[in-house]
Amino acid sequence: MIIKINSMWAFLCTFTPKYAYIMYKEIKTAETYHVPVLLDESVGGLNIKKGGIYVDVTFGGGGHSREILSRLDPTARLFSFDQDADAESNIGEPDDRFTFVRSNFRYLKNWMRYYGVEGLDGLLADLGVSSHHFDDETRGFSFRFDAPLDMRMNKRGGENAADLVNERSEEELADMFYLYGELKNSRRIAKAIAKAREQKPILTTQDLMDATLPLFPKERGKKDMARMFQALRIVVNHEMTALKEMLASATELLKPGGRLSVITYHSLEDRIVKNFMKTGNAEGKTTQDFFGRVETPFRLVNNKVIVPSDEEQQVNPRSRSAKLRIAEKREPADK
Repeated sequence: MIIKINSMWAFLCTFTPKYAYIMYKEIKTAETYHVPVLLDESVGGLNIKKGGIYVDVTFGGGGHSREILSRLDPTARLFSFDQDADAESNIGEPDDRFTFVRSNFRYLKNWMRYYGVEGLDGLLADLGVSSHHFDDETRGFSFRFDAPLDMRMNKRGGENAADLVNERSEEELADMFYLYGELKNSRRIAKAIAKAREQKPILTTQDLMDATLPLFPKERGKKDMARMFQALRIVVNHEMTALKEMLASATELLKPGGRLSVITYHSLEDRIVKNFMKTGNAEGKTTQDFFGRVETPFRLVNNKVIVPSDEEQQVNPRSRSAKLRIAEKREPADK
């Protein structure tokens, strides 16, 4: 990427293993990196111990991390994860209690071992995409901008969205849109993409929209288009696999009485979180003891999912789909 300093214009070049897209356009940056969702509810749900050890696996704009730090004493520790280099600019003033880990949260267990942490008092996750990613027109997360079809959270990563739509088979694309976008017309979308790429590579968000727009009904076109982009983003970033690995590590690392506070934004990730909290695994498979009681590592703190208030949704419309679930690690003999 070559950027002319003190100018609103930039010459952008996004490279992938086989595709390169060059674009000359105006750079727009978000006024706010990310507005933390359900801030008081999610942090309060951790039932913070002032001298405890905590992890925020989705640092983003740093809102949740700063709130956690405000409730800790000088002996406590907070580890915050984010794989996106852009998030590092939100760290702020140095704090001896705080450690930023630039990594995917799927490696939670490895990093805790590296730092000598054997147990956690709480872990918070605000899943989904930050406002920064949606509003950054150079990353390709939103169809609001004509941008390189990238969608990588970690810009150092490998395969991007352009690679997927140009190289995956029509059948693989159909399965992807059905499983991760929950689109009923997934096969028609995949067929349209396969036909379009025969003419020229699909390199930008506009290329993808041009190939598929006729397939989205006018009354729900934007919503279904967002689901198509969601499916690509999930696969590019291996989101479901990473979530399962992080939750498995959290289950192992949390001390008895430690809290897991997770905000989800779509049914796929919410189902995984709900299953982990109820059964201790992503599939929701239950095991029972001799007396027929379900064996699970967690106790649900909120039986009913927590959603943003009407006031929060008005201030931050992107919070509308948020769901908060909180669970507490059981004592070994507490079945």
